[in-house]
Amino acid sequence: MIRKCRADDAQRMYFIINEAAKAYDGVIPADRYQQPYMPMNELEVEMKRVIFLGWEVNGELVGVMGFEPIKDVTLIRHAYVLPQWQQQGIGSKLLKHVKSLVTTSRLLVGTWADAHWATAFYQKRGFSLLPNKDELLKSYWDIPRRQIETSVVMELNTKKETKELTWTGNGLPD
Repeated sequence: MIRKCRADDAQRMYFIINEAAKAYDGVIPADRYQQPYMPMNELEVEMKRVIFLGWEVNGELVGVMGFEPIKDVTLIRHAYVLPQWQQQGIGSKLLKHVKSLVTTSRLLVGTWADAHWATAFYQKRGFSLLPNKDELLKSYWDIPRRQIETSVVMELNTKKETKELTWTGNGLPD
């Protein structure tokens, strides 16, 4: 079940994010990895401006994904699923729900360049790597320069495409 996360979910969200982020250990640059990966005070700040959705199983959150409209785009923020619940479609369902709520024409996600599982997840769901990632990271994110150097940005165009019909002369559209 997907639901909006509340302030009283902070402890569980903290647990999910930091457990799932252990996958970064030895993958992302050592100077960017810490434990906890996201301290509680940082999560509390994020919860004030990011809309978090959670996937709940038997009344307990097992995955979270945030999104944040900024200027003319929407950012996916902090997408994490507990390791034992991964590969079960939870991230895909959270992403699908986020996409249904987005009102901007562009949905962006920034992730670590060396977190190949993350880039593969988004590419499989229609996101494309963008060549101007430094410019985008500086415009829409508030992250250190070192993180900009070691990250990528991916985009999904969320405009609803309208299919143009062509007429064949028999009265029916092709």
